[in-house]
Amino acid sequence: MRSINLYKAAALALVALAATGSSASAQLRVVATTPDLASVAREVGGDRVSVVALAKPTEDPHYVDAKPSHIVTLNRADALIEGGAELELGWLPPLLENSRNSKIAAGAPGRIVASEGIKMLEVPTSFDRSKGDVHSLGNPHFLIDPVNVKIIARNMANHFSQIDPKNAATYSGNLARFTTKLDAKYADWQRQLAPYRGAKIVTYHKDFVYLADRFGLSIVAELEPKPGIAPSPAHLAQVIGKMKAANAKVILVQPYQNRRTAETVARQTGAVVLDAPQQPGAAKNTTTYFDMMDNLVRTLASGLGAQK
Repeated sequence: MRSINLYKAAALALVALAATGSSASAQLRVVATTPDLASVAREVGGDRVSVVALAKPTEDPHYVDAKPSHIVTLNRADALIEGGAELELGWLPPLLENSRNSKIAAGAPGRIVASEGIKMLEVPTSFDRSKGDVHSLGNPHFLIDPVNVKIIARNMANHFSQIDPKNAATYSGNLARFTTKLDAKYADWQRQLAPYRGAKIVTYHKDFVYLADRFGLSIVAELEPKPGIAPSPAHLAQVIGKMKAANAKVILVQPYQNRRTAETVARQTGAVVLDAPQQPGAAKNTTTYFDMMDNLVRTLASGLGAQK
């Protein structure tokens, strides 16, 4: 209880301090929950926005280490971009409550929910916590589908224009350039992965379903028995059996997942473990969304090609 009170006291003090600062700024102050959303926001906003991400590139977006400094950042924000679909449910609500910023309240022009307009996959027909960390609105890892990112970018441009109408033409132009580049990149990513349509892969968590759906890959198993539940020896034995039966030779992991577990399974199946971070900045020389996807597609194509 004492730690909670200290946290609240620190948060309120920081908000009070933030309120004394100058609010005059030529740029929109945009806060994104994750680096991928921040990267897209920079493309759409250009020099009219200043963007920060709350989560680190190597941090699990489900379990971000919420800090009092995040409350100050949110208190000063003109816009907040969240993934939605309950991705940040475990850490964002208390930060928002303590930030006391009506600009980013639910329904305000400054509140941008990336999942709006997205065709969600894996929407459960019933909600049962015994099935693990299941999201009632569907799988929230949708930014690795470039088609979804076009929808998200358009949504950002619309909200930025509502908040800052005098620069609406700038946001529209930035969106057009981003979309043109994304279309070209998407065609290239399709070309690179086309030889591996139907390839069998394994993932640690249910975090590559949108990529697999868009590029025609088949996920035969996850190392987690249920989302958010650590793998047990019995479950890993089942995964190994499925991999051998399907001849799956690639396991994808992210920086915050247990690579040793993946390597143990790989040794028993002749598979390769691929580091496949979904956030810009998690891998070397990946500062933008395009860099991140280039790295992900290149890594996947190389790994699948080596197994042929």
